Amino acid sequence: MVVDVILPCLDESGSLPVVLSALPPGCRAIVVDNGSTDGSAEVAAAAGAKVVSEPRRGYGAAVHTGLAHATSDLVAVLDADGSLDPAALTVLAGVVERGEADLAAGRRRPVPGAWPWHARAANAVLSALLRLQGVPVHDIAPVRVARREALLGLGVADRASGYPLELLIRAGRAGWVVRECDVVYRPRSAGRSKVSGSVRGTVGAVRDMARVLLG
Repeated sequence: MVVDVILPCLDESGSLPVVLSALPPGCRAIVVDNGSTDGSAEVAAAAGAKVVSEPRRGYGAAVHTGLAHATSDLVAVLDADGSLDPAALTVLAGVVERGEADLAAGRRRPVPGAWPWHARAANAVLSALLRLQGVPVHDIAPVRVARREALLGLGVADRASGYPLELLIRAGRAGWVVRECDVVYRPRSAGRSKVSGSVRGTVGAVRDMARVLLG
C-alpha cells in the first residue's frame, strides 16, 4: 500500500525532521511550503520529502496543491507540527484500502495541555453542526485518508481554514461513508500553532468555517 502524505507547511522547520522520520513504510511525503521563512523547504528536502511551493497563503490552498502533485490512489493529509503521530496513518489508510469507508478521519484524543479550551470548544460546536447535517463526526478531521480522484471529484473550493469543514460537508452530501478513528493529540514539537495556539487564531479559523457553513 502506497500513500502520498500531504503536509501543509508554514514555518515548521523545527518539527519536520521528527514528523518525516516517523512516517510509516509506504508513506511518501509531499511537503507543501506555504510561504515559510525559516528554511522549512530545505529541511524537508534534506529529509527526502518531495517539496512543492504554494505561495497563496491558506491551509486549503496548500492541501489542494498537494493533491495536484500526488500520484498515488490513496492520499493522506497530516499536520506538519508534530502534534499527531504519523503512525495513525497506517490505521486510517487500512480502513479506506479495505473499503470500510470512503473517508477515514482522525478524532483527536488529547494528552493534557495539548488542546486549548477555545480551540476545543470551537471544534465541538462545529462538529455538532455537522452531525445535524448527517455527517457522523466529532472532530474536524485534522488527519484524514481518502482516494485521490474521489477527493478531487468533491470539488472543495475553500482555500483557507474552512477546507476540512467543507470537505466533510461535501462528503456527507455525496453519500460518503465517513469513519472516525481515535488519534493521540500531543503538544506540537516546536513553536505555537497558527490556529489553536491563540484565541485570535481560533477565531480566524472559525470565521473561515462559518463562511463555509453559511455559504
